[in-house]
Amino acid sequence: MLVPKLMLFGTQGCHLCEQAEEILNSYLADNNDIEIESIDIAEQTQWQERYAIRIPVLLHEDSGIDLCWPFDRLDVDRLVAMISGK
Repeated sequence: MLVPKLMLFGTQGCHLCEQAEEILNSYLADNNDIEIESIDIAEQTQWQERYAIRIPVLLHEDSGIDLCWPFDRLDVDRLVAMISGK
C-alpha cells in the first residue's frame, strides 16, 4: 500500500515552521501512515510566491489539499484521515 506523501513548506529560522515540525514529529512517532518531505520555500521562486506569507503549510500534492498554519496534531489527524479515505 502506498503511503500518502505530505510536503511541509517552510524556511530556515522560522519559529512557526519549527513548531509545525514538532507537531509532525509527534504524529510520526505514533503513526507510520504518511511520509513528510520538508521543503524550504527559498529554494524556488514559485514556492516563495505561493507560500511566503502562509508558511508553514502542509500540502498533499496529489489532492491539492493544504493545511495552513496554525494547525495542531488533531488537524494533522483529520488531514491524514481525509486523504487516506478513513
